[in-house]
Amino acid sequence: MSMPAAADKEETSHRFAKDQLKAIIERIERLEEEKKATSDDIKDVYAEAKSNGFDAKALRTIVRLRKQDANERREQEEILETYMHALGMLQ
Repeated sequence: MSMPAAADKEETSHRFAKDQLKAIIERIERLEEEKKATSDDIKDVYAEAKSNGFDAKALRTIVRLRKQDANERREQEEILETYMHALGMLQ
């Protein structure tokens, strides 16, 4: 006994959506695993730098600053300096 064409088409669409959803979830899981591995590698580099006498906090700050546009970085530095002067932290 065969199914009506509409029911067969709906089942095919449902199966396609299910397969597509599964593929998306698997891609996300794979990327999450890669992100975790990359994060672990970065931690290892910071640990190595620390064991060689570098300050990990300062390195993280430099990495963050290098990601910024030069104008954005300069603006943030000026604001920070203004606040520090206001608080008497700079002469």
